[in-house]
Amino acid sequence: MTDRAPQPVDRQLPTEESRDLLALVRDIAQREIRPRAAEEEEAGHFPREVFSLLSEAGLLGLPYSSDFGGGDQPYEVYLQVLEELAAARLTVGLGASVHTLACHGLAGFGSKEQRAEHLPAMLGGGLLGAYCLSEPSSGSDAASLSTKAVRDGGGDWVINGTKAWITHGGIADFYTVLARTGGEGPRGITAFLVPGDAPGLTAAAPEKKMGMKGSPTAQLHFDDVRVPDSRRLGEEGQGFTIALAALDSGRLGIAACAIGVAQAALDEALTYAGGRRQFGRPISDFQGLRFMLADMATKIEAGRALYLAAARLRDAGKPFSRQAAMAKLFCTDAAMSVTTDAVQVLGGYGYTQDFPAERLMREAKVLQIVEGTNQIQRMVIARHLAGPESR
Repeated sequence: MTDRAPQPVDRQLPTEESRDLLALVRDIAQREIRPRAAEEEEAGHFPREVFSLLSEAGLLGLPYSSDFGGGDQPYEVYLQVLEELAAARLTVGLGASVHTLACHGLAGFGSKEQRAEHLPAMLGGGLLGAYCLSEPSSGSDAASLSTKAVRDGGGDWVINGTKAWITHGGIADFYTVLARTGGEGPRGITAFLVPGDAPGLTAAAPEKKMGMKGSPTAQLHFDDVRVPDSRRLGEEGQGFTIALAALDSGRLGIAACAIGVAQAALDEALTYAGGRRQFGRPISDFQGLRFMLADMATKIEAGRALYLAAARLRDAGKPFSRQAAMAKLFCTDAAMSVTTDAVQVLGGYGYTQDFPAERLMREAKVLQIVEGTNQIQRMVIARHLAGPESR
């Protein structure tokens, strides 16, 4: 059984343009994404054609400047676009978020010449990006990464090492790569923009995951990959600052995707509960189930309000790191809870692949892990509240 079309969310959008934008996204999701989601996820098919369509429609560069091909949209709007895409298929919503993350270093820290040369193709030219921070031995402890970049004496950098858990690994057209150019710790890290077809750059076989099977996640191996200094982003040693800035924004993308998945699960549960009859009446008449649906809807509304509040801080140029961590933590935990409850509402059918509830539950789990586990989010929040831990 294919996913059902959801009821439109009653969104508070700032402009008529943004309302038209969300209507376009819902139309694309309904026509091009949702009908094939279950079949293509089961087959492990990555919908590159959908990303090409999103790029042509200007939906892969929404939060960036129109001077370089972006959409000039505030995060308040961009995140709601991600939510709609993720509700149709997480592979697409999360993929769009990762692409935005991969563009962040260049857009925020690149020179004017670098942005003019590369950003138009990245934002609206059909290219697809990936973000390379994690490594096999440095996930949450990202500052301990060991991939190295050294100068060759002629103006180029030579990168060696392995990156892990890379969304779009092996299929991306460009990678934002964090590599060690100096001593230990965060001050020794520099960011680079690496072409996907660079000689010496290879991808391992994609990981076999419990969910998001259509989104390739793979290790990347850098074997004497040469990168000109003109592709260094920011100053030497500034890479970790660039990475943290990107992750603050990226966490909001994950939060929005999580609420999209949760909303899809609630829509499925409501449709099923209204049509399934037991003891002579719809199961949605039973108080125990009605309370469960009420709790699911409340978690979704609370999560949406939290990520939008953080987005509005970002749009106003105010600090939002703590709120981004809170949004990522709450929204992804809510998605896990809501999708689990959706499976319960459907009973035995929820445990089968004939309905999307089980797929949504499997997909929700990864959102508690990617771009900083929820345990890391709690550390970030506590650091803002109580200061750093004493050693």
